[in-house]
Amino acid sequence: MPDITPMAQFARSPITAVLGPTNTGKTHLAVERMCGHSSGMMGFPLRLLAREVYDRVVAIKGAPQVALITGEEKIVPPGARYFLCTAESMPIGAGRQAGGADKTAGRQAGSPGDGLDDYAFVALDEAQLGADPERGHVFTDRLLRARGREETMILGSASIARVVKALVPDVEIIGRPRFSTLSYAGAKKLSRLPKRSAIVAFSAEEVYAVAEMLRRFRGGAAVVMGALSPRTRNAQVQMFLNGEVDYLVATDAIGMGLNLDVAHVAFASLRKFDGRRTRRLTVSEMAQIAGRAGRHHQDGTFGSLGSEDGDAAFTPEEIEAIEAHRFPRVEQLFWRDGTPRLDSLATLIADLEERPDRPELRAAPEAVDLAVLKKLADDPLVIERVKGKRAVARLWDACGLPDFQKLGAEHHARTVNRIWRFLSEGQGHIPRDWFAQAVARLDSVQGDIDTLSGRIAAARTWSYIAHRPDWLAHPAEMAERTRALEEKLSDALHAALTQRFVDRRTAVLLRDIGQNVDSLPVTVEQDGTVCVDGETIGRLDGFRFSVDPATRHQDRKMLLAAAERRLGRILRVKAEELLGAADTDFALMDAAGDMPGISWQGNPVAALLAGPTLLTPEIRLDRALSALGQDVQKQIAARLATWFEGQKEKHLLPLVKMTASASEAEIPAVVRAVFAQLADAGGVIARTELDSALAHLDKEQRHLLRKAGIDIGVLDIYHPGLLKPGGARWRAALLAARLGKPCLPLPQPGLTLIPAGERDAQMGARIAGFRGFGEQMLRIDMAERMARAAHEAIAKGEAFTAQSPQIVSLGLAEASFLQLMKLAGFRAVEAPEEGGPNWAFRGRQKTRPPQQRTSRDGDGRGRGKRDAPQRREGSTASAGPKPAAANAFAGLAELLGRNG
Repeated sequence: MPDITPMAQFARSPITAVLGPTNTGKTHLAVERMCGHSSGMMGFPLRLLAREVYDRVVAIKGAPQVALITGEEKIVPPGARYFLCTAESMPIGAGRQAGGADKTAGRQAGSPGDGLDDYAFVALDEAQLGADPERGHVFTDRLLRARGREETMILGSASIARVVKALVPDVEIIGRPRFSTLSYAGAKKLSRLPKRSAIVAFSAEEVYAVAEMLRRFRGGAAVVMGALSPRTRNAQVQMFLNGEVDYLVATDAIGMGLNLDVAHVAFASLRKFDGRRTRRLTVSEMAQIAGRAGRHHQDGTFGSLGSEDGDAAFTPEEIEAIEAHRFPRVEQLFWRDGTPRLDSLATLIADLEERPDRPELRAAPEAVDLAVLKKLADDPLVIERVKGKRAVARLWDACGLPDFQKLGAEHHARTVNRIWRFLSEGQGHIPRDWFAQAVARLDSVQGDIDTLSGRIAAARTWSYIAHRPDWLAHPAEMAERTRALEEKLSDALHAALTQRFVDRRTAVLLRDIGQNVDSLPVTVEQDGTVCVDGETIGRLDGFRFSVDPATRHQDRKMLLAAAERRLGRILRVKAEELLGAADTDFALMDAAGDMPGISWQGNPVAALLAGPTLLTPEIRLDRALSALGQDVQKQIAARLATWFEGQKEKHLLPLVKMTASASEAEIPAVVRAVFAQLADAGGVIARTELDSALAHLDKEQRHLLRKAGIDIGVLDIYHPGLLKPGGARWRAALLAARLGKPCLPLPQPGLTLIPAGERDAQMGARIAGFRGFGEQMLRIDMAERMARAAHEAIAKGEAFTAQSPQIVSLGLAEASFLQLMKLAGFRAVEAPEEGGPNWAFRGRQKTRPPQQRTSRDGDGRGRGKRDAPQRREGSTASAGPKPAAANAFAGLAELLGRNG
C-alpha cells in the first residue's frame, strides 16, 4: 500500500476534527478560522457549496484575495490567498490527485506563501463522505494528505470519530451540539405543508411532480438539484429566501451544508438510486437531509409526505435516532491510491486497483475514470502512443474528465478517446474550430426543462476542458465562451423552472388566506384589469369578472374565488355609480347571436326573459351582481325597470297604446281583438293573419284602427312608427326574449331594399318590417306604396312595369317586381306592340272617373264596399268578363285587399 502519511513539513501541525450533527456551525467556524490565517484552503462536496462559501469569503477578504476552483469553474486572481474548492479540485500538491484532478491548477495563477501547497490553514468539509462508494476515495485521500502549515480542520458527522482517530492519531476531536432542536412532525399532505418547507425527492421526475402540485395548491416552489448550475441554483434559492415562494423542492443536494431558511423538511420518498441499485436511505443520510430544518437557534421539524404507511414512512427507531443525533458508527472509509505511479499503463492501473492493508480502509468500487482508463488501455492506438510518464499522465488526465451527462462509461469513453487523441498528437491541443463548433451547437435557449438541463450538463463538459491549462491553445478565450454559454442556459433554465413551477399570482392570493381581505392591495386599471399586489388575476367588465385567459384550467376556480372575496368593495362602488347613472349610460343588448339584455357603460347587467306579455319581460340581473347584497340588487332592478319604461315610451309607444286599447271597455270587442292580436305580434302582422277579424269590422270600426295609426295594407297590417330603427330593434329583442332565442341580425337602419340573405337574416328582416320577394326583401311600407302606385297608374290607363320610374329608382329587380304585383293581386297581361310583347298590370273592370271612386276598406286608397272585387276560385284575382282583344291595355286585376 502506498504511503498515506501527510506532507512531512506539516506532520506536527495542529489537526482538529470538529464533528457533530447539522446546524452546529462547523462550516462557519472553519471559515472564521481560515480568515484568521494568512492563507487557507477549504474543500467541499458540492460546487454549489464551494460557490456559496466563496461569496462569503469574498465579502470578508475582497475578491482579489479569494479563489474558486471547481472542475468547471476557476476564478484565481494573481494574488489569491484563500482557495475554496470542490474536494476533487483541491490543489494539495503532494503527488497527483485522485480522479485526474489538475495539480497545477493553482500554480498557473500564482500561490500564497512559498508555493501552492503552502497553506496556513486547510479544511475538509463533510468528511463522512469518505464512506460514499462513488466519491469516498477522494474524501479519504484529502483527509489523509491535505494539511495546513499552521492548522488543519476536518469537519463532518460524529459517526466518523473513531475511524478519523485511527487514521490520524494526532487529531483532536471536538464535538459540537446542534444549536436548535430537530423533531418529528409526522406525515403531512402536500396541501397541508407549513410555509418555509423543503420537500426532498430523489429523482428529477419526482422533483418535477411535487413542484407541479405545489404550483397548483400553493402558488409554486423553487427547485434545487445538484445538476443545476450555480447561477440557476442561486436564482431559484433567492426566490425562496425573498419569500416569492414558500416552498422548495430539492434532491438530497440540500443535505450538504447549503444554508437555507427552512423550517420543515418533508421526505417525498425514503428510497434512492445510488448509481447501482435502489435502496432505502441510511439513518445518517436521513439525518443529514432532515438537519436542514431549523436555522441557528430556530427549531426545525421533519416528516414524510403523504401517509404514515408505505416506503416514505419513518420507523420509530429512525425517528428516535434522528431526533437524538445517534447514528451507527462508520467503521471504514473507501480508499484509492491518490498518488499512483505513472511509469506505464499497467503500473497505473495496478496502483489504482490496489487494496489497502489497514482495517479502517476498504477498496473503492471502480470509478468512471478508472473504467474509462481500462477501456482505452485496450485500444491499439493508445498502446502505441502512451509511452513514458508524460504520456501516461496525459492519458490519465483525459480519463479524469467527469461524466456530467451521466451517459455511462461506454459512451463517456468514446468522448474521452476523442479528446485524448487530440492531446496526444501535434501540439497536444484540442482544435479551436472543433471545440468552438461543439460549444456553438449548445447555444440555444429553446426547449423544455430537460432539454436545457441536458445542454447545461454538456456545457459543463466543455467548461471543464476549457479550464485545463494545457488542453487548448487559447484556454482563457474558450473558458470565457463556455462561461457565457452556461450563464445564458442557466438563465433560460431558471426562467423555464419559474414559468412551469411558480405561479406568483397564486402565491400572492394564498399568502393571506384567512387574514384581513384588505391586507393585499387590489386595484382595477382603466381598462378593467384587476391586479392583486401587482399580479393580474383577470378583468372586470362592469360587474362581470373574467379570469385571465392565460390561466391554467385547474387554477380558474381559485382565481374566481379570490376575485369574489376581494372585489366586494369595488363592486359596491360600481353599484352606486350605476344607480346614479344617466339613461344614456344604458343600452339594449341585441347583437346577432346573443341573448337580449341590458348593458351599462357597454357591460352586461341584466338579461331579458319571457314575461307575462311581450311588453313586460322579466329583467333578470346578471349573475355577476349576485355578489352584491339583496337590497342593492333590488335597487338596481328598480333602476333598470325605470329605464326600460322610458325606452318603451320612446320607441314602442304605438305598441304600448295597442296593448292599452286591447283592454279598453269603450272599444268594441271585435276591434279590441284586432288590437290584441296585433300587439301580441309586436305591431306588425301579415294581413292573412287578421283576415277573419277584419271581415267582421264595419266602416266605423275600421276607422278606429286607422285613427290609432294602423295601416291596413294589401299584404301587411302595421304601425309605421314601429318600423323605425329603434322600434324595430326593441320589437326584435322582445320577441327573442319571449322565445328564449338569440337575437337575429337586423337590416341596417335606413335601408328599404336588401338582398334576401341567409335564413336568419331573412327572419330578422321580417321582424324589422321587411317582406321577401324572390331574391330581395322590401320594407313593407314601400311594398304598399308600390301597390298604390300600380293602382294609380292603372286608373290613368298607364302601364306599370319593372321599367316604371318608381321601380327603377327603388332598385327592385324584375323578378321581385313581378312577385310583388302578383302577391298584391295583380295579373300580368301581354300587350302586342310593334316592339314585341310588353307586360302591364291593368284593372279588369272599366276604370271610373276619380270623382266616382270611394275609399277601399277604410284605408283611403281603394274602392268602397260595393266596389270590392269578387275572389276568383283558386286565385287571388277576382272573376269578371274577359277583356276585348282589340284593347291593347285590356286585362283584369282586382286588388283583393288580402295578403298574397
